[in-house]
Amino acid sequence: MGRQKTVQKKLQPYEIGELDQYLFGQGTHYEIFRKMGAHKAVQKKQEGVYFAVWAPHAARVSVVGEFNAWDFGANEMHRQEPLGIYTCFVPGAQEGDLYKFCIETQTGERIFKADPFANYAERRPGTASRVTDISNLKWSDEQWLQKRKKWDQKENPLAIYEVHMGSWMRHPGTEDEGFYTYREFAHSITDYVKKMGYTHVELMGIAEHPFDGSWGYQVTGYYAPTSRYGTPQDFAYMINYLHRNGIGVILDWVPAHFPKDAHGLADFDGTPTFEYADPRKGEHPDWGTKIFDYSKPEVQNFLIANALFWIEHYHVDGLRVDAVASMLYLDYGKQDGQWVPNQYGGNQNLEAIAFFKHLNSVVLGRNQGAMMIAEESTAWPKVTGAPEDDGLGFSLKWNMGWMHDFTEYMKLDPLFRKGAHYQMTFSMEYAYSENYILVLSHDEVVHLKCSMLNKMPGLGFDKFANLKAAYAFMTGHPGKKLLFMGQEFAQLREWSEERELDWYLLAEEPHQQIQNWYRDLLHLYRHNKALYELDTDPAGFEWINKDDTFRSIFSFVRHSRDNKKNLLFVCNFTPMERLDYRVGVPRRKQLKLVLDSDDPKYGGNGVERPKVYKPVKQECDGQKYSIAYPLQPYGVAVFEF
Repeated sequence: MGRQKTVQKKLQPYEIGELDQYLFGQGTHYEIFRKMGAHKAVQKKQEGVYFAVWAPHAARVSVVGEFNAWDFGANEMHRQEPLGIYTCFVPGAQEGDLYKFCIETQTGERIFKADPFANYAERRPGTASRVTDISNLKWSDEQWLQKRKKWDQKENPLAIYEVHMGSWMRHPGTEDEGFYTYREFAHSITDYVKKMGYTHVELMGIAEHPFDGSWGYQVTGYYAPTSRYGTPQDFAYMINYLHRNGIGVILDWVPAHFPKDAHGLADFDGTPTFEYADPRKGEHPDWGTKIFDYSKPEVQNFLIANALFWIEHYHVDGLRVDAVASMLYLDYGKQDGQWVPNQYGGNQNLEAIAFFKHLNSVVLGRNQGAMMIAEESTAWPKVTGAPEDDGLGFSLKWNMGWMHDFTEYMKLDPLFRKGAHYQMTFSMEYAYSENYILVLSHDEVVHLKCSMLNKMPGLGFDKFANLKAAYAFMTGHPGKKLLFMGQEFAQLREWSEERELDWYLLAEEPHQQIQNWYRDLLHLYRHNKALYELDTDPAGFEWINKDDTFRSIFSFVRHSRDNKKNLLFVCNFTPMERLDYRVGVPRRKQLKLVLDSDDPKYGGNGVERPKVYKPVKQECDGQKYSIAYPLQPYGVAVFEF
């Protein structure tokens, strides 16, 4: 008896096949977003939309929307085994239609959910998903993408402007919130960033979220740029425009948790689907949110494909991964009895660790020059170490230890700084343990923490002078840089998502002067290899005097790889003038004063002083040679040699 020939139906590009199910079930379908969700399609010469959703424990699923008058009986979906993916084709459905999935649970309840893979959402307070086609976005940033492939964040300048789009700048006198659209923002932010000298913008709150006050950290639409500011096409225009102007784009990304909103991921099919079933693992008691279940391949796949979606489909240059510590520790923010130890009795989430190694290996392996940045607030080892060496595989890590010590020191009355001198030098003892970004982020200027200016002691001149010294020290210290919007011109009020920044302050000289100062620090940073190319190499930094405790003065040198253009920083953190100040230098080479905080454009007295200094053979700070320089109150001087 001859073998019977099996004829398999040829699948359309959007249809879910056996291979798709297999890969999704293994957690390795890295382009699953091209199959799940809503995709325009043609079947039997009829135009419509093909829908697919993962709801493994649902008793029944249908798609409801504007195309069927929200009738749950009109378009029931077909269940595909073994994973419980539901699919259907709806003829006549078209781009722009609102829709949800009506899920009948095992208990007979009907719940209505937004599409986890939707690419566009109804503008809040609406919660439906919207059919859209993002398969043919317009790009003209090939030159940027080719350049990115050769880019190494360790050896290149990285100066990040952290921005919340909805409150950076708004249209005055408008009837609604006055938000800039993605396209308007693209032009305005580009002009500002180019003037100031940042290399990248980091955007908060881009993935769709229901509540403005969450700042985008409680996501309901992981695959949808928020509709607050426009369409997916508008979002792509913004990325493209920034790239064409030489500006990189980093997005905040939240794989740690998600909100309990009824239309979101929580209990998606009537049971814990995306989250751990045990509330001791599946809920953050302090945040009131759900924790992703990293043991499920499908959940891992949902998140890893999402990271690739932003970087590959939308050309984003990096993701800053929020709340990494909350993922790594099972007892993060929990009391005894609120958490479950791992199989070895420890508090490490072994599944999250495996997830990070998988995530970073795939994202960075497929996208040379892209960045994965960890906001990790503990001393977890090898966050930026290679996965094959038991590291987590991130490109960079936020230096939260430096931020804490630095801000605590800067808050002190100068009289007491000598007792906390070590807070400014301690970071150099671990500076090369990870690839660090020095951060002064939104978290430091909200909820009664004060703006950066109002953290500073004193009144008037003292506050601005302290902040200038602080920013200079940060610029000179090894590590990439990040500053939250508004702090570059010394915003007075704490940040609020409900209003735009206080741009009117720039009409006042002190605010304009500190903006000038930070702008020139950024340009100094970008144009001097000594400040970035050896950030992760001890050869790039040398203390001249880290022990001038009584006078609270710090001096250090940043070295370039070829030692042809080095920079000497001197920072005075007291209001005392030091006319007899002398600083040691490593060699008898002429020094050029390239930045002086006493310049009138920065709010200084403008005392005439030489631009060139010749070292003399006079021992100081353990060096054979030295120069004399009259150091002003809170004075900063940067010399090139």
